[in-house]
Amino acid sequence: MNHELSHHDAEPPPFWRSRYAVGLLVMGGIATYFLLSEHRAHFLGALPLLLLLSCPLMHVFMHHDHGGHGGGHGHHHGNEPMSTPPAASPTPPTGDRP
Repeated sequence: MNHELSHHDAEPPPFWRSRYAVGLLVMGGIATYFLLSEHRAHFLGALPLLLLLSCPLMHVFMHHDHGGHGGGHGHHHGNEPMSTPPAASPTPPTGDRP
């Protein structure tokens, strides 16, 4: 059996696994270090503002699973089975307390 693979048939690795991405991450880490070490007072002064800015960003990014505006929460997408609501628990009769 001949199991040789040519270089033309092999897929290139994804970008984040390439040597360029590793170099980009290293250079970004060095730039971040020098930016924070030289401008620490500016960065720490902006932290309260960054905290306030993170609230709307978290709201936008954490609500992406709710679907579009027109359908509400009750619609389903494509061939996904609709979930059945949980069975209602029987309510105890009122006035018959022991």
